[in-house]
Amino acid sequence: MPSKKRRRKEERPKIHPKNKYSDNPPDFALLASLYPTFKPFVFYTREGRPRIDWTDFNATRELTRVLLLHDHNLHWWIPHGQLCPTVPNRSNYIHWIEDLLSSHIIPRDNTNGGNVRGFDIGTGANCIYPLLGASLLGWSFVASDMTDVAIEWAERNVKNNPNISELIEIRKVKCSQNTLSPEGLSGESSYSEEREGLPSSSLDISASEDKSYYGPAILVDVVRDGETFDFCMCNPPFFESFEEAGLNPKTSCGGTYEEMVCPGGEKAFITRIIEDSVVLKQSFRWYTSMVGRKVNLKFLVSKLREVGVTVVKTTEFVQGKTCRWGLAWSFVPPAKKIVTPHVTEKNILSFMLEGIQRQFGAIHVLQSVESFFLAGGASCKLNASSFVVDITASADHCNALLNNDVKYIDEVASCSNVQEAPSNLCFRILVFQQIPGTLLVKGSLQHRDSTLSGFHLLFS
Repeated sequence: MPSKKRRRKEERPKIHPKNKYSDNPPDFALLASLYPTFKPFVFYTREGRPRIDWTDFNATRELTRVLLLHDHNLHWWIPHGQLCPTVPNRSNYIHWIEDLLSSHIIPRDNTNGGNVRGFDIGTGANCIYPLLGASLLGWSFVASDMTDVAIEWAERNVKNNPNISELIEIRKVKCSQNTLSPEGLSGESSYSEEREGLPSSSLDISASEDKSYYGPAILVDVVRDGETFDFCMCNPPFFESFEEAGLNPKTSCGGTYEEMVCPGGEKAFITRIIEDSVVLKQSFRWYTSMVGRKVNLKFLVSKLREVGVTVVKTTEFVQGKTCRWGLAWSFVPPAKKIVTPHVTEKNILSFMLEGIQRQFGAIHVLQSVESFFLAGGASCKLNASSFVVDITASADHCNALLNNDVKYIDEVASCSNVQEAPSNLCFRILVFQQIPGTLLVKGSLQHRDSTLSGFHLLFS
């Protein structure tokens, strides 16, 4: 009886390792002993574990206030009813952008003198992202919003932290007269450690519904002529109606209509950010947004491929049992990419080439492969109709390629492995178009008794 393969248990993504709370989650008992204003909101379970009532807005707001003060030395407050953010979750987003900026996926831009400059779409009264980004990493921000209350309290929160106040500019978005209903430029639902605001997946809006955004400007007409930024970030209005936003009775962290609701929900709102990014193109190195529903993430990635971005990145943010997704894209041509297949000693190798500019397709890659081997003296036969190139190379040809400063992977330093193969090494390379910007490259030996060890090419 054949043995059943054991399924590998998928590891759940964890809180970002750079997050202050990755190894040390908030200690409610300690905070209650240090901050008398927080103590009344803490109670203890039968097992002696400190807890707060997540349905009490005053409790969640006071927790956010003491965390920002205790762990970030930030003085912060918002009026009743405004959206109260989670500090650990917001820190995850900041650190993910930090990873993107330091990844060298796209070239660095010294337009801003080496200083990182971000744009927070819909900062809200809480102004949480600029406060965290400036205090943790010294980044500067332009933070936009549309309501008088949000602008007033964001400015207060910046002013109350004079050590970073010069790094943050609050910018009001003008509302056009043809705005049909109030739209949020910041938003999300209530949160908790157990479940942050979004209703269960059974209540998700169908991804097939095509609803357009109408409302105040988001990036176009808010970003000024000649301005450049390293990134933009956004916590969009997740919901299509205020009723939908209130479907989770387990939490109460406020949130106004403008912060939480947008006709078409986050799908329409982020689609407008994508459309604005097509207009602004390289005004930003990275465009990013948080996404609340995974079903929307797939649609948005497809939309990005349609508009011709060069790079798309996604991630998952985790806090307790809460999941959010991060979506990032860029129009900047990517830096050279090393493709490292995790295979050796195989007759067939395949890997993906991503981030390819749209004007280059499978035939261009095949022609580059042909030119590469011809330069080393190998013989090639290219079949453009089937996207195949057949190559015959001797050990001398391999050495000529290596000595011509051609880079290889898998720590290849010589052609010793190839020299053990037959005198002529014959193999075939096929290139398949996947989606715009992505190709599948497959190499196969024509002599089955040989391996491709030592002959894994680097395409860039």
